[in-house]
Amino acid sequence: MNRKAIREDLNSRVFNAFNITLLVIITLVIIIPLWNVIISSLSSGQALAEGGFIFWSPEFSLENYRAVFQDDSIWQAFFISVSKTVLGVATHVFFCAMIGYALSKQNLRGRKLYVAMGVITMFFSGGMIPIYLLIKSLGLLNTFWVYIIPALFSYYDVVILMNFFRNVPDALEESAKIDGAGEWRIFLKIFIPLSMPAMATIALFNGVGQWNDFLTTKLYITDQALYPLQMKLYEIIVQSQTQSMQNASSAVIETTTKGVQLATIVITTLPIVVIYPLLQRYFISGIMMGAVKE
Repeated sequence: MNRKAIREDLNSRVFNAFNITLLVIITLVIIIPLWNVIISSLSSGQALAEGGFIFWSPEFSLENYRAVFQDDSIWQAFFISVSKTVLGVATHVFFCAMIGYALSKQNLRGRKLYVAMGVITMFFSGGMIPIYLLIKSLGLLNTFWVYIIPALFSYYDVVILMNFFRNVPDALEESAKIDGAGEWRIFLKIFIPLSMPAMATIALFNGVGQWNDFLTTKLYITDQALYPLQMKLYEIIVQSQTQSMQNASSAVIETTTKGVQLATIVITTLPIVVIYPLLQRYFISGIMMGAVKE
């Protein structure tokens, strides 16, 4: 082996060692705080009050989670959260995909006008009061559909899907038309299956937004039967703060405000952490590889 090859091999090893070290540090920076939140949420009020632990709690307790789940209405709120997230994501992705498919066609009549109108919505908003008046005039106040209908359209997601649809080979569409397929069949049978990576990405982003959203409830919902989990947990945190202030003279309390807050963080984050690996398999490239012979 000559000197040049030895030098390149040494540089490659140093580069790989640097990358591995950097990735390990970044991974630890992400994992350690998450682990500490989980351990702290499982700690007793005494252990949390004393503090001083990172990786393992000196005293475990489920009182924080019991304080969160002792309210029976939380299961109704959980059902509302799951329903609005599942239905909201499905309708949002399908609606944006339909618009993105139409705008990806160069022969669409008035396409430039539609694109210009969409771009304007990316930079300018009507504001909170006009949007509230619009939702009120549509009769969406205190209804479940206020979670679904206003969230149907996002031009950011339309642009992503539109650009993805443009990359689908024209040969596929032409072959389908020769076989007698119409626009709906081409869209549902060809474009939707081939666009799963883009649609899964948008579904994940929109799902996280829908799951964590409680501002919609704060602004448009007063009926507690329609409260999602996030709003219910917000109320529990407020109640725990009030109880903590009332028990401030007590040296030891079973739960603390911090403990309840950490438990709510784990409860609201856990569904997203579980769903992410299921969507991850769609985040791959080359799904169209072999679809056409060109």
